Amino acid sequence: MNVELLFLVLDYSGVALFAYSGGMLAARKQLDPFGAAILGAVTGMGGGTLRDVLLGQLPVYWVDAPEYLWLALIGALVGYYTSPWAQSLATRRAALAWADAVGMAVFCVLGAKAGLAAGSHWSIAMLTGIMSAAFGGLLRDIIVNDVPLVLRADIYGLAAMAGAGAYVLAIAMNVGTGTAAVGAALLAFIIRGCAIQFNWTLPPLGKVG
Repeated sequence: MNVELLFLVLDYSGVALFAYSGGMLAARKQLDPFGAAILGAVTGMGGGTLRDVLLGQLPVYWVDAPEYLWLALIGALVGYYTSPWAQSLATRRAALAWADAVGMAVFCVLGAKAGLAAGSHWSIAMLTGIMSAAFGGLLRDIIVNDVPLVLRADIYGLAAMAGAGAYVLAIAMNVGTGTAAVGAALLAFIIRGCAIQFNWTLPPLGKVG
């Protein structure tokens, strides 16, 4: 697989899986299909939209490529209508968490890649990676009145930072772009996956006052 095709597959899969998580959450919150489509589109495309705005790449990517919107809408509705198979709330939450983990792992790398391609400093590339990975889910959770996952004690933002940082470091060490992308995405996914599987969290400060 050539590098351009690899990044296109990563991009499409990230949008679809983030949108899928939005559709599943919409079902859990008992929204209607239209609400699920909106929530999925915001989740799937929100991070990439913020990335392009921050880097001054306007119009944002999906304006000239409407297939991203269709992909997000389809992913959201698939998540919405397949949600009933996860009968228990615990199973549904697990499915949502794992879909979200894959989307996060993909977008932290794509965001870092976009930052480097725009000529930004490595620290800014890491930031665009983290924000690309987190912003869609942040909007999703705010819309349905949940505490955003990235703001909880769960290891989420740290996993995105590790993935973005690994990609930036690998490129600086002249590792091939495709190898760097796959390796960094896997690192982010493994860290987030371990956090889900073993309940890894960052210790909160606790009650103050």
